[in-house]
Amino acid sequence: MDEPTAAPSAGTNKYESAPNLRMKAADGVEYAYRDVGPRDGRALVLLQHFRGNLDSWDPALIDALAQHRRVITMDYQGVGGSTGTPADTIEQMAREVLAFTVALGTETFDLLGFSIGSFVAQRVALARPDAVDKVVLASTAPQGARGMHGWAPEVIGAVGRPQTSAAEYMSVFFTASESSRASGGNTLTRIYSRTDGRDVETDWATRLAQYDAVTKWGVPNTTLFEELEGLTAPVFVANGDSDPMILPKYSYLIAGLLPNATVKIYEDAAHGFLFQHYEEFASDVITFLDRE
Repeated sequence: MDEPTAAPSAGTNKYESAPNLRMKAADGVEYAYRDVGPRDGRALVLLQHFRGNLDSWDPALIDALAQHRRVITMDYQGVGGSTGTPADTIEQMAREVLAFTVALGTETFDLLGFSIGSFVAQRVALARPDAVDKVVLASTAPQGARGMHGWAPEVIGAVGRPQTSAAEYMSVFFTASESSRASGGNTLTRIYSRTDGRDVETDWATRLAQYDAVTKWGVPNTTLFEELEGLTAPVFVANGDSDPMILPKYSYLIAGLLPNATVKIYEDAAHGFLFQHYEEFASDVITFLDRE
């Protein structure tokens, strides 16, 4: 990871070459992040999946979004290039996002949370509704939903090992169809296309802490559904039709619980639907964010 640097005055639109930046927040953490796209308008802050870092995003998706929006990706505390200790609750991760955005000087922003990041995005939007304008929840579920207390053995067995192989990643993020597998191979090629200045690899402490956070989020308690009535910002809920990690039924469930939500399920796609269908998903996100 590069040394701390100030944010660029004008954005680049290429994620693969975006510099690694750091921002020290009031919580004492130096957050690692990247910042691409135009500087006018609200920023879109992206929150990463389980065990993911800055380089776990598909650059093609970031580039497609950054043609229209300032896009900021960040590492949670203790994850990748950020200092500190990884959080073991979604609430703590949400506090980290709030500390980071305040330090960055973004008074209002949009959120795109993916997987565990979608849980964090819910809590951020509930905690600070005056700051969050619109929310995209990719592969999401409401807290306390039945069947979410830990992931299926084949899922955590694939992505919860000390080292996840390409085949194990593909088994969760893409379907068994020829077209989806081809998309998965292309995604991995793009993710590893950056050779200089890659983010720090996430460690075992991150895996343990984040899975604890996921497990706590999934403890069955449907009374928590009522809290979602307070998330009044417009929400776009999206998932793949064959996601084995967070089943599509939870997308419909949370969309029905939120006051102002739309939902879209992408065909022949698993957990990595937003990478497989990056052009379509980016277009859908920008259309949603542009809507009055």
